[in-house]
Amino acid sequence: MEHQTLEKNINLMAVFIVLVISVAGIIQIVPLMTQKEVREPAEGIKPYTPLQLAGRDVYVSEGCYNCHSQMIRPFRSEVERYGPYSVAGESVYDRPHQWGSKRTGPDLARVGGRYSDDWHRVHLLNPRNLVPESNMPGYPWLAENTLDPELMKKKIKALQMLGDPYSDEVFDTIEKDFADKTEMDALIIYLQNMGTNRTGRKRND
Repeated sequence: MEHQTLEKNINLMAVFIVLVISVAGIIQIVPLMTQKEVREPAEGIKPYTPLQLAGRDVYVSEGCYNCHSQMIRPFRSEVERYGPYSVAGESVYDRPHQWGSKRTGPDLARVGGRYSDDWHRVHLLNPRNLVPESNMPGYPWLAENTLDPELMKKKIKALQMLGDPYSDEVFDTIEKDFADKTEMDALIIYLQNMGTNRTGRKRND
């Protein structure tokens, strides 16, 4: 087929574009699906607790990923600034993963334990109280929004169906854990967990 024919027929061009992208995607994605380090959690990585999951949901719903990546690249400059580079096995329980490439703000893959809970709380209420030059918006409403334990129970059931190793006993703790927590509390718990398993640091929620 001559390229002039393809260029003059928009429908045919669209079919070939879709075909090329599909084949290229399959070539890249399918081999990854067979690799152990992609399908199985890295050492120390465990499923999120219900509170961490709730915090992650807040993180996603508020669009934090638009400005913060969670992917430290294997370059000296990145490792020295943020910590050990990210590996696929860290994200096996992330749906969707938050790797990204946009960094208006710093990468958060290893932010867990670097700041106190109070620091995060003040920062989320009004970032400029701590970082005067920050252009990050404040999220004061998170301190007022409560968590929905019933929604989390449905989410855990869905994750069980997808193969995440949650036991049925986890449902007995959700109501109690969520009772006095706000969306801001959950988000801070999620942030404080980021990278702690991978770097060997521990934190108790």
